[in-house]
Amino acid sequence: MSKARWIAAAAAGTAAVAAAAYYLNERNTEKPDYDLLIDEGKFALRAYPEMVVAETVQAGSRETAMGNGFRVLADYIFARSRPGEKIAMTAPILCDADPDSDEDSWRTRFVMPGKYREDDLPPESPGMIVTKMPARRVAVFRFSGAPDDDVLAAKKAELAEWMEANSLEAEGPAEFAFYNSPFIPGPIRRNEIWIPVA
Repeated sequence: MSKARWIAAAAAGTAAVAAAAYYLNERNTEKPDYDLLIDEGKFALRAYPEMVVAETVQAGSRETAMGNGFRVLADYIFARSRPGEKIAMTAPILCDADPDSDEDSWRTRFVMPGKYREDDLPPESPGMIVTKMPARRVAVFRFSGAPDDDVLAAKKAELAEWMEANSLEAEGPAEFAFYNSPFIPGPIRRNEIWIPVA
């Protein structure tokens, strides 16, 4: 094997090991509890309790707004935009179109670790708020891959068909739930579409 090919192979191996380490770490990240009401493989109906979240709304396309939103919320939980202790990262990161705006803007949410109540959290940083998401039921479609807008639209349509077949009525717009960082290869990423159910 030539030196160049050996270096390329070594770099690929290092990247694979790093991705595996990220993946194992992210599998152990805290996730909100829920009751599983229907389980049909990639489709499910879950009941989530009330959750405390940090959220921000940013303008632009989904990817741009979510990237900017992620930075605002990461600065908050990692104590870069405020004094005090860090807050552990959880999964998933939630994203949906801003319901209070006619413009192209998106809301990004980090679910706070279960040990926190709203009053236990540090003061809010500029550009974000801490709030509660009420207890609710959500229909879920789980899939892997690197989701672009076309993929998300197609998966959302599949979930809507499943809901119709199961006589489940939507109570709000779709939300996107992302469980992994961009370091994780597409085939093993966990993504979900959530639609609140009446």
